[in-house]
Amino acid sequence: MPQLDQRAQLLLKTLVERYIAEGQPVGSRALSRQSGLELSPATIRNVMSDLEDMGLIASPHTSAGRIPTARGYRIFVDTLLTVKPLAQTEVRELEHHLHPDEPRRVLSAASNLLSELTSFAGIVAAPRREAATIRQIEFVSLSDTRVLLIIVTMKGDVQNRILFTQRPYSGSELVRAANYLNHHCAGLAFGEMVTRLRSELVQIQQDMTELMSAAISAGQDAMSEQGDSYMLSGEHRLLEVDDISSNMNRLRELFRMFEQKSGLVQLLDISSRAEGVQLFIGGESGISPLDECSVVTAPYEVDGQVVGTVAVIGPTRMAYERVIPIVDITARLLSSALSSH
Repeated sequence: MPQLDQRAQLLLKTLVERYIAEGQPVGSRALSRQSGLELSPATIRNVMSDLEDMGLIASPHTSAGRIPTARGYRIFVDTLLTVKPLAQTEVRELEHHLHPDEPRRVLSAASNLLSELTSFAGIVAAPRREAATIRQIEFVSLSDTRVLLIIVTMKGDVQNRILFTQRPYSGSELVRAANYLNHHCAGLAFGEMVTRLRSELVQIQQDMTELMSAAISAGQDAMSEQGDSYMLSGEHRLLEVDDISSNMNRLRELFRMFEQKSGLVQLLDISSRAEGVQLFIGGESGISPLDECSVVTAPYEVDGQVVGTVAVIGPTRMAYERVIPIVDITARLLSSALSSH
């Protein structure tokens, strides 16, 4: 990072704050008025030229004013930003909605609150789950072509699915199928069970293959239904942000990323390994749809163990002094609510 003297720091801070507030390129006369420095416009232009040479500000098109670059925002956030504490009314609102409750409802509430309080997209990465291992599988006949699949995990969790079959199965056939699965698959993670069964289905009697295949398909759905990798709220708010919505191609890429999830999940996973609030400004995320965005993240815990991440996605021109404490406090209150639950 470049070394800036006090005058350059103050002018950069003033320029960034004014641009965040108004969204318009900032000229030397405006900087002279806002900074409080008794400098001539010519001197300020010289300092701005130096800042531009350092890659901290840029001149859009033919405008006489300047705007911060991603690197300028990084200097501002790391060394010049004064974070504002949240109003007590906002803290109480967070506490009210993030009280101990069913975990998925708490995660959903946190995602919604992040979006409402920032007017951007709020995200909560769901806790990473250990692979469930199978204790027992049972089949129960419901009618001629409906069979209830019951999966019990080693932790005692029970998942049920109804299978629709092409033909009726007798009670003895269902018992035989359950015994086969329990003999070959008890103690395996479900993914291991799927791999083993698919390689052995050809060895099973042809008339039982349909039931086994249906059990694999329904079982995969049952064991993975505990939730999405993250909860996203308020992505539609980004349509109202001129800095993002003015580029339709980038906007499409952004929403495609929300649908596909993989890149964003990796970013959130990286964030969960760091301490405290993390910022990814523009291209720092390494995810091209986020090149015009900033991502503010913080890890949350359950009983002292980091299990996930909360985040806000918005434009690089965001009020960092406000978004940072919102993300930080939400992560802390979510940790408290989930640990209490």
